[in-house]
Amino acid sequence: MKEYSAKDIRNVVLLGATKSGKTTLAETMLFEGKVIDRRGTIEDKNTVSDFDDLEKLNQRSIYATPVYAEFQGKKINILDAPGSDDFIGGAYAGFRVCENGILVVNAQQGIEVGTRNALRYADQYKLPLIVAVNHLDGEKADWDLAQHALKEALGSKYLAIQFPTNTGVGFDGVVDVLTMKYNDTQEIPAEFADRAEEARQALIEKVAEFDDALMEKFFDEGTLSEEEILSGLAIGIKNREVYPVLCISGKKDIGVKRLLEFTINSAVAPEADEKAAAGLFIYKNNVEHHLGEVSYFKVMSGTVTSGLDLENPETGDKERLSAIYAVAGTKKEPVQALKAGDFGCAVKLKNGKSNTTLSAIGSGLNFDKIQYPAPKYRCAIKAKVQQDEQKLGEALKKISAQDPTVVVEYSKELRQTILSGNGEQHINAVKWRVNNEFGLEIELFAPKVPYRETITKVATAQYRHKKQSGGAGQFGEVHLLVCPAEGELRTKFPIDGKDTQLNVKTSESIDLEWGGKLEFYNCVVGGAIDLGFMPAILKGIKDRMVEGPLTGSYARDIRVYVYDGKMHPVDSKEIAFIIAGRNAFKEAFRIAGPKILEPIYNVEVTTPGEYQGAVMSDLQNRRGILGDLGSDEGFSILRARVPLAELYRYSTVLSSLTSGSASFTMEFADYQPVPGDIQTKLIADYAASEKEDE
Repeated sequence: MKEYSAKDIRNVVLLGATKSGKTTLAETMLFEGKVIDRRGTIEDKNTVSDFDDLEKLNQRSIYATPVYAEFQGKKINILDAPGSDDFIGGAYAGFRVCENGILVVNAQQGIEVGTRNALRYADQYKLPLIVAVNHLDGEKADWDLAQHALKEALGSKYLAIQFPTNTGVGFDGVVDVLTMKYNDTQEIPAEFADRAEEARQALIEKVAEFDDALMEKFFDEGTLSEEEILSGLAIGIKNREVYPVLCISGKKDIGVKRLLEFTINSAVAPEADEKAAAGLFIYKNNVEHHLGEVSYFKVMSGTVTSGLDLENPETGDKERLSAIYAVAGTKKEPVQALKAGDFGCAVKLKNGKSNTTLSAIGSGLNFDKIQYPAPKYRCAIKAKVQQDEQKLGEALKKISAQDPTVVVEYSKELRQTILSGNGEQHINAVKWRVNNEFGLEIELFAPKVPYRETITKVATAQYRHKKQSGGAGQFGEVHLLVCPAEGELRTKFPIDGKDTQLNVKTSESIDLEWGGKLEFYNCVVGGAIDLGFMPAILKGIKDRMVEGPLTGSYARDIRVYVYDGKMHPVDSKEIAFIIAGRNAFKEAFRIAGPKILEPIYNVEVTTPGEYQGAVMSDLQNRRGILGDLGSDEGFSILRARVPLAELYRYSTVLSSLTSGSASFTMEFADYQPVPGDIQTKLIADYAASEKEDE
C-alpha cells in the first residue's frame, strides 16, 4: 500500500439504526475499493467488518470495526459503528477520530429512533454528514415516504443529489443530478429529464448560498459547472450547512461506487501536519485470535513508522511500535509508515489501551480523550464458584480496558461488584465473553440500592466508656446533641428539660465522600474534655456514620454538638473517646427521627408519539414524578424524576413497550426520603438479614 497524505484521506464513521445496512454497505465499499475480491454477507457470517464470534452469533455489529477502501488514488478509512444504543461506545469512538459521517437510512423504515439518535450525536459533535438512503431494493422501500421523512428531520439542510427511478425488489436505477447521469455513465431516460433538470436547478441554487463568489456567478449566468457545484458542496458539508442525500443498495451494489466518489470529492479531509512530532490516539483495543491484543489508532500528527519509539505522555511509559498495519477487519497489511490523518493498528503494545495517546518522546503531545456516555444499566455480578472471584475480576478488567463503556466497580458500601453498561444487551455481551472467552460461570442480579440515612429531629444522648483490667484503664464520657444539617446554625436547644445556650469553641464542616456533610461543633466548657480528645470523638462519629442503624447505609447531613462529658487524668485515652463518641452518636441518631433517603434520577425518554401514554403510565408505576413534555420532529420527549430502585432493567422494559423504537438517558439528581411504607419494609428486611448473619 502506498503512503497517503492527509489531503488524500477521508475518514468516515457509518451511522444509522440497527438493520439500516451499514455492514453490508461497508463490505461493498471494500469490494469497490479493491480491498476484497468477493463480498461476504451477514447471513453467511463472513463479512470483513463483523468478524467477532459474538457478532456472527447475533448477526449484527457489536463493536466499531475499521476498514478502508482505496479509490481513485485516495484512501477512505471507514469505521462501521453499531446501530444499537446498547453498543453506542463504538459510535463515540467514530466521533473522536472521523471528520465525517455517512448516515445510512433504511428506505423501508424511514427515520427511526436510531437515525434520530445519530443526527443528535452528529449535532453534538459537529460532525459533517452525508446521507445514504439504503435498501431501495427492499420489498417495502418507499422513496417518497423516505424523502418526506428526511426533509422533515433535516429541514433546510436536506439536499437531494440523486433520486431513484424504480424502488422495490426491481430497483436498478439512480439519476444523479450533479453529474446528470443515469447509473453513473448512462444518459438520463427521457421520462426523468424534466425532473432531473428541476432537481439540478434546486441543487445549484442551494450550493450557491455557501460561497459569495459562487452566488455572484449564479446571479450573472444562472448556472454553475459541476466543478463549481462540488466546490460549493464541500464548503456546505464542512460547515454543516447541508446534508447531501444519495441513493444506494448496499446489497445489490447500486450507487456505492458513486458514494465513494462523492465522499472523495466532497467530504472533509483531516487537518493534520505530517511534518510535526509523531503522535497517535488509540480509539479501540481488542483481543483477536492468533494476534493477541490489537490497538487501533489514528495518526494525529507527524508520521508513524515501524520501529518507532513513543511514550505515554501521562505515565512516561515507553513503547516501541515493532510493526504497524493498515486495517480492514481481520485483514492486516504491514506498512512501513502511516502519515498524519491515517488509520492503522499495532499488536501486543504494553501501553496500548483504548483512549490513550502515544507520542514522540519529550514532545508532550496528549490528545483529547473520548467522552463516553454515562451507563444506563447496572447489575450486580459474582462468580458462581467463590474461588473464581479473582479470575472474574481479571476478566472484567480486560473487557473494560477494551470497551470503556463497560464500567466495573466494587462497592464497599453495598459489598457487591457492580457491572454497568449501556443496556441489557450490552451486559449480556459481557456475560457471553466471560463465559466463552474466559471459561467462567457467573450470576447477574439486581444490585442493592445505595440508600442514605439522616435525621429529622433534635436529640441528645450520652455514653460513658469505662474499662478496667488490672493495669491502665480506659475512660471517656461524651454528651452530644444531633440535629439536621440545614438552615441557619442554632445554638440554643432544650436539654434535660431546660433551654440551654451552647457556646461554640471550635467547628468543622466535612464534605462526606458518599455525599452530604457532617458538621461538628465543640461546645464543651470548663475543661470537661480536653481539646485534644475532640478528633477522637469526631472519628468515632464518622466511623458510626459509615453504617446507619436503619439499613446499614451511609448517614449524611447531620450536625453534632459535643456539649459536655468527663475524663480521667490517668485512664482517659483516645480509644476511649472514639468508643464513647461512636456510641453516643448511635443512640442520639436512633431517637432523632431517622429517615431513609433514596437516590433519584432524572430520566429523559424519547419515544414515538403513539407510545407516549404507555411510557408515561410505566414511569408513574415506577414512582416517577413526571416533568415537562417536549417534542422533536415527530418524537415525544418525556422527563421524569424516578427512584433508582425502580429503574432496574428499565431499558429492557422500555424496548418492549415501544417495540424497540424509544431511547432514554438517566442522570443522578439527588436524594429524597422514601415513602413510609417502603421505609418500614426496608428496615424489616435489614433486621431480618442481620439476624441471619448472627
